[in-house]
Amino acid sequence: MSSEDNPKSEGQPETASAALFGLCPRCGAKTLFDGMVKFAPRCRACGLDYSQFNVGDGPAAFLTLIVGAVIAILAIWLQLSFEPPFWVHAILWVPLTTVLVIAGLRIAKAWLLGAEYRRRAGEGRLKDE
Repeated sequence: MSSEDNPKSEGQPETASAALFGLCPRCGAKTLFDGMVKFAPRCRACGLDYSQFNVGDGPAAFLTLIVGAVIAILAIWLQLSFEPPFWVHAILWVPLTTVLVIAGLRIAKAWLLGAEYRRRAGEGRLKDE
């Protein structure tokens, strides 16, 4: 396999680093996001078009279920172990859930886009003939 066939080359970040820091999967510039969880239209450094990748709602659905299960288990454990008043639950779990979902969503979306780039996945399109 030649270097032209393989999208992995010098200067590209590993998938985990790209996901954690919002790095472009091609050049490693910190240009992947244009907000908290919204992708930029393209990399400002190398011009990679991020809209060609279809991340979809998969990361949001799975992340919400996973974070919800973890928070529910912790809330039940806290209630059964210490019986705190309701306001303690509200102050503790609402912000923690919000932070975990937003931070996790950013990482999950970046991870999936990086994986699609490395595997040359994209929207299914017919070639112009």
